[in-house]
Amino acid sequence: MKPGEKHEWRLSAAEPGLWQRVVEQLGTAVTVIDPAGRIVAVNPAAERLLGRAAAVMDRQDLHDLCHRDPVGARIPREHCPLLQALAEGRPARGDDDRCLRGDGRLIPVSWSATPLTQDGVSLGMVVLTIETAADQRAHRERAERAERAERAARTTALESRAERLTLVAEITEVLGQTLEVDEALARLSRLLVPRFADFAAVDLRVGSRQVHRVAVTGPEGRDAGQEDWRGHLPPPAGEAAHSALVQVLNGGGPVLRDRSGMEAPPDSPLAAVHHAFLEATGATSVITVPLSAGQRVTGALTLVRSDPERPFDTGDLDVASAIGRRVGPVIDNARRFGRQREVAEAMQRNLLPPLPVHGRIQLAARYQPAPAGSQVGGDWYDAFTLRDGTLALVIGDVVGHDLTAAAGMAQLHGILRSLAWDHTGPTGPVVDRLDDAMHAITAVSMATLVLARVDGPDTGPYTLHWTSAGHPPPLLLSPDGNAQYLEAGQGLILGTHLGGIRRPSAAHALPPGSTLLLYTDGLIEVPGSDLDTGLGRLRRHALALAHEPLDTLCDRLCARVPPGSTDDIALLALRLPMP
Repeated sequence: MKPGEKHEWRLSAAEPGLWQRVVEQLGTAVTVIDPAGRIVAVNPAAERLLGRAAAVMDRQDLHDLCHRDPVGARIPREHCPLLQALAEGRPARGDDDRCLRGDGRLIPVSWSATPLTQDGVSLGMVVLTIETAADQRAHRERAERAERAERAARTTALESRAERLTLVAEITEVLGQTLEVDEALARLSRLLVPRFADFAAVDLRVGSRQVHRVAVTGPEGRDAGQEDWRGHLPPPAGEAAHSALVQVLNGGGPVLRDRSGMEAPPDSPLAAVHHAFLEATGATSVITVPLSAGQRVTGALTLVRSDPERPFDTGDLDVASAIGRRVGPVIDNARRFGRQREVAEAMQRNLLPPLPVHGRIQLAARYQPAPAGSQVGGDWYDAFTLRDGTLALVIGDVVGHDLTAAAGMAQLHGILRSLAWDHTGPTGPVVDRLDDAMHAITAVSMATLVLARVDGPDTGPYTLHWTSAGHPPPLLLSPDGNAQYLEAGQGLILGTHLGGIRRPSAAHALPPGSTLLLYTDGLIEVPGSDLDTGLGRLRRHALALAHEPLDTLCDRLCARVPPGSTDDIALLALRLPMP
């Protein structure tokens, strides 16, 4: 492309009018394929991601050109989830795939595909692709390195300065992989005992006056009543105290003491508790170092050796001090992360509205934050009565996992209520108006949602009208034991800027006594498992619980999410009355 030259789309001559409305400035790679899987349009971001010019890719089969397995081999067409979804006319996504670029480089990608139809005729699919920042294989490799480092730490003796520096480096790497205080201290203890010390204790300051002993670790077969020594300790009163622990917690520097230095009688309640701990471990040499973040003392690390033939020396004191300087910021960051997470969760919970009472229809909802160690997301649900008396249902997910995502969720929640409240027609136009307004008056870049309306008198029959913007399909459970995903009404996710393409509306009769589930992807997605497996698992669990009370159904579905999930969950359930 020449400087100043405007980029032009390379388009199939079959449908030029349809695709020329695609916004060129979209930062996400967009590839449009025809019903045969051939590329008919790409945007500049797709050219950059795939490493090929649009002219080179025109009419090429996307699967044959780019889709590869983790080692770079071609994947049989019958095993390609994108081609399967294209043939079945349904949306699909993939979170751990590989793409072969034009320069021969294999990159990890995640993708989302949405069918394109016109007057009931399939025109192909729109495929959104992003390069994965850190794929699961790299995550496993880091975890394996951390585990190897811990195993080596437990079996290797420190005999030289080089080995001491290695220990500091290993601790730095292992601690850098968690934002949880308990997990960080557990990893620290496994590295220090018995490689560097026979016993280790960690005391943290809580506020200005409280001290909490959060970890005590000793070697196997030498139980010093470790559980008994954990818990709240007396405050570190007396800055001139003889106790090394009191000195360090009050801002003093690292302290190395042998047996003779520990014989002075305790001069404060905290010193007495700590002296009893040292006696129980049989300490003959003790190092106490501050855990500090900047000028603030977060806590103290006490290391004990009980073998008089192997006392600590000044080199060990230097190593312990270096460890303390690294542990302090980790604990401080973990605490900050915890506070931010609590604020985000509280904000999100407060923004999730109470469910309305709507005749004989039962409603239940749950919001479950992501597991500890993950950030809060932008999942939300809503249910409210429209001006004409019908019931509106919403489930949505804002892209991102932070306070910004939670704030964006709040913005979309309010805008959607305003747009839907007095609208009596199909749901698709409401979602389209939300998409038009989203970039103008919110900071949300992308989001998915389902907007549904339940029509019918209080005695029934009821009909569900809905539109999905790239969201997982609603699940309908019938009293006769059937479960059906409502995959109609699928449109593009919010934020794709594909101007002129209107989202469809769908309708489906709801049997008396049936249960409808709207949910976010945290209920079906687990790292290392594909989307179809997650949808099948949800269907099986929901069918097994279909006759339970609605609140019990919601609780047990959330409880059955497999371990390894890193996303939050929003679930909205509706049950219709029997005649």
